[in-house]
Amino acid sequence: MFSLNREREQPFFSTRAHVFQIDPATKRNWIPASKHAVTVSFFYDANRHACRIISVGGTKAIINSIISHNMTFTKTSQKFGQWADSRANTVYGLGFATEQQLHQFAERFKEVKEAARLAREKSQDKMELSTAALSIAAPQFSQDLCDELQSPPVMCVNGPEDKLFRSQSADITLSSEKERIKKMLSEGSICEINLEAELFSLQDSNAKLVAALHEANANVEQWKKQLAAYQEETDRLRDQVTDLEAHGAQGPSDMMKDELTQSLEELENLLKAKDEEIRILQSKKSNFHELKQEREEAIHRLQELEMRNVELERRVQNAEQNLTSALEDRERAENEVQRVAQILDIKIFDLNDLRQSLVQLISK
Repeated sequence: MFSLNREREQPFFSTRAHVFQIDPATKRNWIPASKHAVTVSFFYDANRHACRIISVGGTKAIINSIISHNMTFTKTSQKFGQWADSRANTVYGLGFATEQQLHQFAERFKEVKEAARLAREKSQDKMELSTAALSIAAPQFSQDLCDELQSPPVMCVNGPEDKLFRSQSADITLSSEKERIKKMLSEGSICEINLEAELFSLQDSNAKLVAALHEANANVEQWKKQLAAYQEETDRLRDQVTDLEAHGAQGPSDMMKDELTQSLEELENLLKAKDEEIRILQSKKSNFHELKQEREEAIHRLQELEMRNVELERRVQNAEQNLTSALEDRERAENEVQRVAQILDIKIFDLNDLRQSLVQLISK
């Protein structure tokens, strides 16, 4: 049956989310309906003119919810939303990866819900028109039926065929009234179930609000304790300041005079020491010019020494270069001597071979 519906319906919006269902025992905890994120799609049934939300996990339909005009999708957090399905007698929850996906799903749910509401209003208008027509025709049918029952059969103008037509019309009217009453009763039961689902949602929201209120009260109590502690600390510091001011005002003035006198004597001694230093510097001022001349001479000698040092460094560099060149020439000469000695050894060896050959030739 589900596969046939899937072939007849076409999806017009899809997203991925983690699917949850409310625990039927506690009506508070969420039970995961999928181990991972699955595809959740809006399908449109062209034959029934209805929309439904379908999600399949493997071969099992974990969501099959027909959207009605009285359903409400509630955002409980930035990435989680829920709605109650009275037909399935459960509450579905969806956890999205981003806030944007939740917003898109909520907007699409709202659009489908509005379309369902408009369709319901149109059907109600049609039903009211048909009911009004039946109510207008019902007295005439009842009057005709009463006349027919009261009049004898032989007085009927149209004969038995007219009686049969009127009785059939009355039966049709009664059956339509029964169907309308049954439909009203079924809609009343559906509304009752929807009200129960809304009541459950309100109870859940109330429990969350109560928990938030308890937490806020606990925070208020903690803030009151902190404020009381700060007030006690402020009072203690204010008392200390008051005590210090009282002791300062009651202190003897003679002690303060002695301290001031001692400080004044220390300043006078320091001033005398500074005057002595100024006098010594003035006495040394006469030798300043001699010291300046000696300084200039020392700077001149230092410059001459620096120049001589530079010259000596240049000479040392030249000597090092000459020494390096001499060593290279010596190494080349040694290599040449070794090469000549090797050539001489070869020549001597050749001459020795030649002498031995000559001796052997002479001996023969």
